[in-house]
Amino acid sequence: QVQLVESGGGLVRAGGSLRLSCVASGSISSIQTMSWYRQAPGKQRELVASISDSSANYADSVKGRFIISRANAKNTVALQMNSLKPEDTAVYYCYARVYSGTHYSTGWGQGTQVTVSS
Repeated sequence: QVQLVESGGGLVRAGGSLRLSCVASGSISSIQTMSWYRQAPGKQRELVASISDSSANYADSVKGRFIISRANAKNTVALQMNSLKPEDTAVYYCYARVYSGTHYSTGWGQGTQVTVSS
């Protein structure tokens, strides 16, 4: 099992920046993928950014504004969000797929609220 804890959400004005962090713990031999998703009220959860050993991918809506990064030694992933827009308002969730040494497992964080005021 993998447990994920996010931090760093909050209220910011349009054009501002926030940095989200997520720490993974549990039975982890290696991390295959860590990702950030978000869910706005009345909308489906959507992928914001994902990072593996070989690449990082972003939703079109955040390209050029958000940066995802990993610190493997600390089992952490961060999302630097710049030039925030009101439409970025959502609950942001961390997701990870990890290898325990015998099997793969996935997990979600509890979510952190990001609110961007106009």
